[in-house]
Amino acid sequence: MIKSIQIGIISVLTFLTVQLASAQTVEQLNDKFRQLSDEILPTANVYRTASGAPGHKYWQQQVDYNIDVTLDDEKQRIIGTARVKYYNASPDSLRYLWVQLDQNRFAHNSGERKSAFASEKPKASYTALRQAIHEKSYDGGYKISAVTDSGGADLSYIINDTMMRIDLASPLRPGQQMDFVIDWSYNILDARKIRARGGKEYFKDDGNYIYEIAQWFPRMAAYSDYDGWTNKQFLRNGEFTLEFGDYDVAITVPADHIVSATGLLQNPDEVLTEIQKQRLKEAETAKTPVMIVTTDEAAAKLDKRAKTTRTWRFRAVNVRDFAFASSRKFLWDARGYYQPENGKTVMAMSFYPEEGNPLWEKYSTQSIIHTLEVYNRYSFVYPYPVAQSVNGPVGGMEYPMITFNGPRPTKDEVTGEKTYSHRTKYGLISVIIHEIGHIYFPMVVNSDERQWTWMDEGLNTFLQGLAEEEWEKDYPTRRAEPYQIVDYMKSTRQVPIMTNSESILQFGNNAYGKPAIALRILRESIMGRELFDFAFREYAKRWKFKRPTPADFFRTMEDASGVDLDWFWRGWFYTTQNVDISLDNVRLFNINSRDPEVEEAFKRAKHKEKGVSPDRLADKKLKKRTDRFPELLDFYNKNDKFTVTNKQRNKYADLLDGLEDWQKELLSDKSNIYLMDFTNRGGLVMPIFLQVSYEDGSSEDIRLTAEIWRKNSEKVTRMLITDKIVKSVTVDPYWETADVNMDNNHFPRRIEKSRFDLFKTKKPRDMMKEFESKLKDDKITLDKKKKSR
Repeated sequence: MIKSIQIGIISVLTFLTVQLASAQTVEQLNDKFRQLSDEILPTANVYRTASGAPGHKYWQQQVDYNIDVTLDDEKQRIIGTARVKYYNASPDSLRYLWVQLDQNRFAHNSGERKSAFASEKPKASYTALRQAIHEKSYDGGYKISAVTDSGGADLSYIINDTMMRIDLASPLRPGQQMDFVIDWSYNILDARKIRARGGKEYFKDDGNYIYEIAQWFPRMAAYSDYDGWTNKQFLRNGEFTLEFGDYDVAITVPADHIVSATGLLQNPDEVLTEIQKQRLKEAETAKTPVMIVTTDEAAAKLDKRAKTTRTWRFRAVNVRDFAFASSRKFLWDARGYYQPENGKTVMAMSFYPEEGNPLWEKYSTQSIIHTLEVYNRYSFVYPYPVAQSVNGPVGGMEYPMITFNGPRPTKDEVTGEKTYSHRTKYGLISVIIHEIGHIYFPMVVNSDERQWTWMDEGLNTFLQGLAEEEWEKDYPTRRAEPYQIVDYMKSTRQVPIMTNSESILQFGNNAYGKPAIALRILRESIMGRELFDFAFREYAKRWKFKRPTPADFFRTMEDASGVDLDWFWRGWFYTTQNVDISLDNVRLFNINSRDPEVEEAFKRAKHKEKGVSPDRLADKKLKKRTDRFPELLDFYNKNDKFTVTNKQRNKYADLLDGLEDWQKELLSDKSNIYLMDFTNRGGLVMPIFLQVSYEDGSSEDIRLTAEIWRKNSEKVTRMLITDKIVKSVTVDPYWETADVNMDNNHFPRRIEKSRFDLFKTKKPRDMMKEFESKLKDDKITLDKKKKSR
């Protein structure tokens, strides 16, 4: 029940102009609206402006690669030679170059192996233990056989775990280029046994492999204006910080393999049949995906394996990496997607084994095209000629123009029937959207993954949610709604989003879920779609084919929208505080009219509301002395303390004489004035969204901005003036803010309905009965058959 209280007119006018706040000294004030540029963000300069845009002297390096690589299907090895052309566009002279050797992560003495830790609990999953055992026998890491200059002379180099430093005979000055050659090889790991971003998958039924080859060549480390050489060691989570360049890659594989790779195929006449080329041409304008390699055509190659090789040549312009996949098992479908924004057609293509159907032929290429349609609207037009999805051992990974995606149906071992679960179907669609989306972020908007995972994973997961919602009604999104991050926000096992990639706890929630939902809240509930979408597109276009930092993103979003968001970035990205806004009280007031006839009657009624104890009620039956001696009664027995006197009436008349007409009108105003008291229990300042329900059955939504907390970030009071009677008030009625405790969001408090669990008392073990149980012979026989295969 919301009780009424009289308040003076002076107090009302004060509340109309300022919010109530606890008295605080300057020293006590925890200002969550202070500007990030004053203490956290780097100072703007000629390379990166205070608006978040690249500066007029922005620069970045370029690296071009000409690579010959052979995939040895017999020994499952990669052998390659890379001719590298490094352009120094920086204002600095470089005495050495750093090269990433990511495969060294799998070497026996790698930093990752030596820093690996286990759970304190004496248990592990089958998968984790299998990996730990297999790693002991796997001979991983690069075998560098030569590093020479363009003339063949040896270059001095030193390998430090996953990094190699090449020492130069003379400094590479600004504007100069350096040509050198690296020869290397490595053993392809079994990606079903060791979790990785690339590798091989073996199929026992036909004895063939699918290869998904990534981080397969020594890649130049990035050199930037904000970090110098990005040569932090690769310890699994912090992915890749790379330079853009042009690639010419010759991939030699068994002659019956189909290859999917970054870039455009340069020699289709040498590697494709006439019917395959014809089908590709048809696919450019087809309404549905066209099979380039059919099920029967792929099956015909499985037993008759080619003894010769064939070289596929690809060229990719302005990309930051290169990956490929190869197998004789691949089915291949394709469909052209015409982009009206630039008049170009992108070939959306999928590569998958027969084991992937019926799921892959139905959903893969369609998911690629859907992603392009949605992401083009929210960022920029897809800039490359192809977009590919490959099914193999890798669950989900992205590279320029090509992605690896894992979900496939399950085959019944007895009947051979293939089925897929709800989770598998939507898992496939979602992972394809996510990985194709990564071609935009970070393969084009080239953020520093080694330091800030969220800049590509979080932004991309946010856009993924938008694309999923456009796929079908009630799509089962995982990281799109604010309530989906509440459990993580409540947890104590977390670190700020701005934590370095290798030190993140709860990686998926921290780098994917929380930033994605933070952006969703910004778009839907704080900035509004129009302002947010314009600012986000501006960021994407500003930093397309460039390397942004978090400061560039934060500053651009504010610069392009005109919305101060420093309080939001500070709370969501730099702390582990959560949203918990408690509505502690709602108090009802009416104007004190100063009329003694009205006000004393009000006081008398309030006095009568006070309860009378049972003892006092019983005492009323007692015979009173004044009943026996009425002469004891006087003035005060006929008039209570609320009786109005002439002095009070005269004082009221004098008051009215001193007021103007508009002031007299306010004194007679009959409005209900409600004061709502809020406490910020979670620490994050956020807007306060209210739904006020009235006794006449109507309701009203009130949306207060986060700046309501600017004078006191812990407690605040808000006034509501209405002619109606408030029945209840709810904070965040539509679950927009990821509030971690909805129980304190209602006034009056609600009794929430839940469930009371019953359980049986566990019976003691009857070992004698267990011993006499009948063996499941059929199960034992089936297990033996499996082992004999």
